[in-house]
Amino acid sequence: MLAAIRQFAKSWVALVLIGLLVVSFALFGINDVFTGSTSNAVVTAGSRTVSAADFKREFDSFRKGAEQQVGQPITNEMAAANGLDTRVLNEVASREAFGEMLAKIGIKPSDTLITRELQKIPAFFDQVSGRFDKNLYAERLNENGLTPPAFELIMRDQVAGSHMVSALANGLRVPRAYTALGAIYAMESRDVGYFTIDPRNVTAPALPTDAQLSELMKENAAALTRPEFRTLTVVHFSPAMISANLPIDPAELQKRFEFRRDTLSRPETRSLVQIPAKDAAAAQAVAARLAKGEDPGAIAKSLGVDAITYADKPRTAIADPKVGQAAFTLPVGQITPVKGDLGFAVIRVSKVTPGQAVTLEEIRPQLEAELRKDAAAEKVYEMTQAYDDAHGGGANLAESAKKANVPTFTIGPVSAQGAGPQGQPVSGINPKLLATAFSLPQGGESGVEEAGNGEYYAIRVEKITPKSMPPLAEVKPQLVRVWMMREMVKRLQVKADELAARVRKGETLEAVASSIGARVGRATGLDRRNAGQSQALSQDALIKTFGAKPGEVYTAEAPTFGLVVAKLEAVRAPTGPTLARMTEESRPQMTESTFREIQADAQKAAGTLVKVKTYPNNARLAIGLEPIEPKKDAPAPKTEKAK
Repeated sequence: MLAAIRQFAKSWVALVLIGLLVVSFALFGINDVFTGSTSNAVVTAGSRTVSAADFKREFDSFRKGAEQQVGQPITNEMAAANGLDTRVLNEVASREAFGEMLAKIGIKPSDTLITRELQKIPAFFDQVSGRFDKNLYAERLNENGLTPPAFELIMRDQVAGSHMVSALANGLRVPRAYTALGAIYAMESRDVGYFTIDPRNVTAPALPTDAQLSELMKENAAALTRPEFRTLTVVHFSPAMISANLPIDPAELQKRFEFRRDTLSRPETRSLVQIPAKDAAAAQAVAARLAKGEDPGAIAKSLGVDAITYADKPRTAIADPKVGQAAFTLPVGQITPVKGDLGFAVIRVSKVTPGQAVTLEEIRPQLEAELRKDAAAEKVYEMTQAYDDAHGGGANLAESAKKANVPTFTIGPVSAQGAGPQGQPVSGINPKLLATAFSLPQGGESGVEEAGNGEYYAIRVEKITPKSMPPLAEVKPQLVRVWMMREMVKRLQVKADELAARVRKGETLEAVASSIGARVGRATGLDRRNAGQSQALSQDALIKTFGAKPGEVYTAEAPTFGLVVAKLEAVRAPTGPTLARMTEESRPQMTESTFREIQADAQKAAGTLVKVKTYPNNARLAIGLEPIEPKKDAPAPKTEKAK
């Protein structure tokens, strides 16, 4: 791919196209050439529009959160393959529709309320003065791709939604009868009698024939089929392979040191207190009070101002440059009035920490590593060009790698999931390399592809091993075990059904159990809260126990290999103080569950009321993916229930 781009860039066609672009920029402007007149809206909800840039910001934020959860990078392609783009699109649409609906019905927070909410966010406050800083506010938002109006709209929606939710939740309480039914359901207890049937109670099946095993293989072909494997020859261009052996030019090292010295050196820092004053006379009075030992905070408070304290700060951290200049010329303990750019002030220096200028020898390893990294990146680029030139001239991958002085190595056999024939991970690969490898035919060679972090690769598919079923002899032991297990389960089920039928006809559990040498066990007082602690019954048996009617006989899996024949002997409903306590204790939980359903219905209603629309193709384009559907519009999304 890189080779094709480079060859095209050198052609006369590229020169003509570039010339036409230059003319078009001059005549129509750059913005018109690229933007055109097509709308890039991803969501529309009444008067609101979510642009492609806004959607990309939200998608990237959501994707980064997912990366932190799984502990590995997630590409946009991987995220879209798992439906992350659709999920974010639907959530954004639901949020915008709900915000628009709240505005339409008149729930609008005042400017004063929004201002108070903004002033609760520490990131927007100047660390020196402790005051809300509008410039810092805009700067912090810009770092996150937001503007003040956009952020304030988000704040308005959050405040409006919070107030509405609080109003609904505070006034909502489900009837006590609802929670009473729930308490009865949870506390209802059951007694069950049972006995176990195991392989000793049935005749063991005979070993299967090869014909039976072949039939079993056909039934499980999907699980047994081996995936397609490919064997690859790879050329890997990596700065790490080159940088360790690259020499360092002393002149370049000195030049880099001169450029970085100031940023790497440690500046002198000082601790001081600054008290603002109205005029020169007031400043002299403050200085006299400080000299007598009065507390700076008390002095400032008496004047109606705040004392500003700087602890171990460099000169650049002091807001008033003239105050900073004076502070960094005073000895420790000295007090002096200063007329600064921001008015009069009195300062007292309490601590001086000398700066330290870094030397070349101290940071030589760091600078040499940087120089080697930069030189290695240039060398890698030269190698890719040499490879491209040879490959574009007709040489195959191995010949081109030799001319570029880059080694080749073999990977595989490897599946499209990056695993070897035994299911083990194969080293030296990444998802992008695999995608390229499985897009080529046998004998096909790729161009130079970028792998990230300054690395490149080119591959050749040496061999393709198609999907196949393993030979019977190879998997026969495993198939025999599966067949014998399946046949034994069938025989156990037939026996269990026969014994359960006898109990249903009137025989006692004890009599039927005794006929096969088994003993009857009983689990009493089982309810839905403590059933999971039972060691005697399996999960399957417990589920059937709570789905049975009194006197019902049923079969279920045993905790170990086998089956149980069980009978539900009694069902008791809860009564008295315990039921009353459970009814009240579960009321808040049931109220919250009911409220979540109301909230979900409100979000659905909002989408209908404001006629929200989503544009999945624009959403995919916003995150750099190709559109997958020809139609541009989509109906309002179905909102998931709040969790």
